[in-house]
Amino acid sequence: MTSQEQKNVAGTILKQLGGNKFMMMVGAHQLTCSGEGYGTMMLKFKGSKVANYLKVTLTAMDLYDVEFGKIWGGNYKIIKKVSGAYNDMLVSLFESTTGLYTKLF
Repeated sequence: MTSQEQKNVAGTILKQLGGNKFMMMVGAHQLTCSGEGYGTMMLKFKGSKVANYLKVTLTAMDLYDVEFGKIWGGNYKIIKKVSGAYNDMLVSLFESTTGLYTKLF
């Protein structure tokens, strides 16, 4: 997978989460992508006591594997993993896991 294809997949995942509004509402930063699976988007975010890291990977079935984690110091702890999520489940999964809203209304 080329780096441009990785960026396209990460961009699509971000749009499905809500795009720039999502980034602003959750204080997202350090957005990165990789070729893991069929493309992966990773980012850190602020404001949740539960998690501060999100990793979304596109699978061969056109579904998503979602991982929430907590990063502090040099440590990382997986908080929740969901396999086989549909694209329309991403926002509700994020909101229910982190307690953060992704849009005003």
